[in-house]
Amino acid sequence: MSKQILSGIKVLELGQLIAGPFAAKTLADFGATIIKIEPPGLGDPLRKWRLLHEGTSVWWEAQSRGKHSVCIDLRQKEGQDIVRQLASQADVLIENFRPGTMEKWGLSWEKLHAANPKLIMLRVSGYGQTGPRSQEPGFAAIAEAMGGLRYLNGNPGQAPVRAGLSLGDTLAGLHGALGVLLALYQRDARGGLGQMIDVSLFESIFNLTESLLPEYSVFKAIREPAGASLPGIAPSNAYQCNTGEYILIAGNGDAIFQRLMHAIGRADLAADPELAHNHGRALRVAELDEAIGAWTSARHPDEILHAMHAAQVPAGRIYSVRDIAEDPHYRARQAIATVTAASGLEVEMPNIMPLLSDTPGAIQSRAPLLGEHTISTLQAAGVDASVIEQLQEKGIIA
Repeated sequence: MSKQILSGIKVLELGQLIAGPFAAKTLADFGATIIKIEPPGLGDPLRKWRLLHEGTSVWWEAQSRGKHSVCIDLRQKEGQDIVRQLASQADVLIENFRPGTMEKWGLSWEKLHAANPKLIMLRVSGYGQTGPRSQEPGFAAIAEAMGGLRYLNGNPGQAPVRAGLSLGDTLAGLHGALGVLLALYQRDARGGLGQMIDVSLFESIFNLTESLLPEYSVFKAIREPAGASLPGIAPSNAYQCNTGEYILIAGNGDAIFQRLMHAIGRADLAADPELAHNHGRALRVAELDEAIGAWTSARHPDEILHAMHAAQVPAGRIYSVRDIAEDPHYRARQAIATVTAASGLEVEMPNIMPLLSDTPGAIQSRAPLLGEHTISTLQAAGVDASVIEQLQEKGIIA
């Protein structure tokens, strides 16, 4: 395999839970060395989140693959000094504490940049480093609401729902990883210095809201919740089958719409000039959904999918995780990786994405035990053995 593209890049991860660590995991998958700083004792809270095997979260195994765990108490001055020394030798530092926390610890961007002008610092927070709400605690659920997602996600007249995932966190992590790559390119390919990257959870959601704001700014139009449909794009919805299962059908392309109507025996709608383009179909979406729903409600899902595939109309089942794990296409694409945890447990997880032809990613190692790499990392950073011993005795490292 070719050398991984981020090989030689050293990343110091000070964040915990999801957003910052997800950015670091993404960089690790493409060869970066991740030194994850965790507090002595319980470590990153994600180690105990959701379903545990022998006391450790299986989510942790996916989120922290390819990382080195170093336990340092950042509340203590000696711990802060050690992190400062590690940062002086790092290419990237990632943190996702509330704004002001790093400054309180003497680890501000200004001080770290002065000591290491090549350092790139990714700062992830709920509301960003500036602005009237910057000091507020921010979690993904609140960011998804402020970013506009929760308002749209649900059925008309009902309470808004969440997707069941921390999208604000992971999307912020992806934006953060992108920012790091751009900063690395500026530094290394264009002879620049390090820079600070400010990523907020709410803006990471807001960035994906497509036409929401342009339509409001021009027409004062407020898009409302629409259940399984996509307002203004027709037909595209979830349609019930005779088993009670729902199938998603997206017939919103002009040529696709023609094929869909012929497939369900509605040549009259295919021939209607008002429905030739999306604008006309959007005006009559209820009529189209009723026609498609009448056809699907009398048929088994397999029959519906066979007909849609034969007509080259995008359609598919709504997958549970069981469907994902058993789908041969996932396996053929090698989209699922298996990693053996420290306990010996084999854990399946999403594989590395995106796929690069010449410099593909690779999972470097299993998720680390708490503090597994503390001593070796400090030794490699040049910390004297007697200092390491003293820090251990004081409980500042573990």
